[in-house]
Amino acid sequence: MEKTGRPDQAALFHFQGILLNYLILTHGAGSNRNAPLLVAVANAFASAGTEVLRYDLAFRQLRPHGPPRPGDAERDRAGLREQVLKAREKKPERVWLGGHSYGGRQASILAAETPGLVEGLLLLSYPLHPPRKPEQLRTAHFLKLETPALFVHGSRDEFATAGELKQALDLIPARTQLIEVAGAGHDLGRDREGLALRIVEAFTAL
Repeated sequence: MEKTGRPDQAALFHFQGILLNYLILTHGAGSNRNAPLLVAVANAFASAGTEVLRYDLAFRQLRPHGPPRPGDAERDRAGLREQVLKAREKKPERVWLGGHSYGGRQASILAAETPGLVEGLLLLSYPLHPPRKPEQLRTAHFLKLETPALFVHGSRDEFATAGELKQALDLIPARTQLIEVAGAGHDLGRDREGLALRIVEAFTAL
């Protein structure tokens, strides 16, 4: 069952039973919490017994359209941290943090800055570098990342080749796993429901 809060907040998916896992899931630079991929992933996790918060980052709460601006990232991470602390109040066994593209990048930076903040990361289409600029790697924090992470990557994603991403994952001291989606771009393709089931299976076994 979906329960929607105030317009500037995210949708919560509730289930009956003991709260074992809680996932905070956020969006990319050009989207919001209602992105079809996030909805599909949230539904799949909720069906498997995880409570999921689809969360609008701080920049999106301030501006309904457009990408984040310089200086937004720190505020976006602060908002994610606040949601993690709120999730801890529910006393789940595990809190997980995830996001698509920009949202996943901010989630991973936050986890690297605060070891032990969450028990796992779900990183959808991690933007390893800007398109056609492979020299501008966004991996400085990978060396400090001690949180297990599942990366989901489309084989046609312009933000990284599969080879580039695999090489970058070697920098991470924590346990990692990679799901490659054949033929998919940065949006990870149209079979969202099928992919979401693969993600849940792989992530819960991480």
